[in-house]
Amino acid sequence: MSLPLRGIRVLDLSRLLPGGFCSLLLADFGAEVLKVEDTGMGDYIRWSPPFYEGAHESARSALFLSLNRNKRSIRLDLKSDGGREALLRLVREHDVMLESFRPGVLDRLGVGYERMREENPGIVYCAISGYGQDGPKRDASGHDMNYLGLIGLLGLTGELGGEPVQAAGQIADLGGGALMAAFGILAALRERDGGEHGAGSGEGQMVDVSMADGALSWLAMVAGAYFADGTVPRRGELPLAGSLICYRPYECADGWVSLGALEPKFWQAWCRGVGREELIAAQFERPGSAAHVQVQEIFRSRTRAAWEAFAGEHDCCLEPVLELDEAMDSELVRAREMVVEIDQPGAEATVRQLGVPVKLTRTPGDHARLPGPALGEHTEAVLLAAGYSGAEVAELLASGAAAGPAESRQDATLRA
Repeated sequence: MSLPLRGIRVLDLSRLLPGGFCSLLLADFGAEVLKVEDTGMGDYIRWSPPFYEGAHESARSALFLSLNRNKRSIRLDLKSDGGREALLRLVREHDVMLESFRPGVLDRLGVGYERMREENPGIVYCAISGYGQDGPKRDASGHDMNYLGLIGLLGLTGELGGEPVQAAGQIADLGGGALMAAFGILAALRERDGGEHGAGSGEGQMVDVSMADGALSWLAMVAGAYFADGTVPRRGELPLAGSLICYRPYECADGWVSLGALEPKFWQAWCRGVGREELIAAQFERPGSAAHVQVQEIFRSRTRAAWEAFAGEHDCCLEPVLELDEAMDSELVRAREMVVEIDQPGAEATVRQLGVPVKLTRTPGDHARLPGPALGEHTEAVLLAAGYSGAEVAELLASGAAAGPAESRQDATLRA
């Protein structure tokens, strides 16, 4: 079965989560993704525990494998003339270049966007950064929580009068960075290549993805309301973030459940189901009210399993709050094939990962085309395919401009 992104070739110079997840999405749908790593430790996440024993030392990290299936790896020293020339030679034959350095790093090395355009005018160059390629925070360091703090999302998350609450998932890294980058790349490719309604421009362009910008866009409705009436929302006061008793998590006898009875019909179904129709009129009251105390008491009177059974009889948007192990083994996750296995060479245990989140009916993604690559596993093969002779490849390796597979972390560190 043909994959929808088959034929798209991606050079991935990024490290860690945002770029790794972006190129994972592209790879699962058929793009040929080549990780371009340095001749030292490569992508730092390779060395993060926990590990799958038996697999290659540079490809045994569960965190690394979760982001890097269906990819290959080459090692180049971009501080050397030979390494830069090798990268530019690869650029000529690729469609997309993805990086996550601070703005200007590749320009200073002499292999930035404008230089790449000289080699390949059709290259789509995607740069993921914290605050974008321009603006007052262009050169600032940061992580997910910093971006969420600066754009107002962190400050709005939590209980009224309580501390800001960090989410367990990386909203800015993934939702603001990886997903926006994947969308931007596909939009730029569509413009370049055209479609049934006209020919494309044939030209690439830069895709400037700021994780702060992307995360800010998640506040579209919140910002829209603020722009309209000028009311500044505070933590715990947003209707969808804690201010309504009909839309909150509740503690039960042995755990927690989530009640999302925002529409009146769902709230009415819950109230009638528990035999408390007098609470129907209190749907939009605030936490701390007398009605809220009564709702809390009702939830504490039953176990989570009892509330699950209740939800099966009463359509009221009520679900259990699961621990991670429970979620991974749930009927929903199994039915949607959201836990999958890959065959990682040498691994003594089965490598389990999250599956492909987008389901296409005719051309679904494939999570198992390639295992996670060892650091520099494909250096020689890629350079030969790029037109270097065997002797030239040997010279690049001998000079340190390129490096083959690292046998161990110590080997990788010594080259750094």
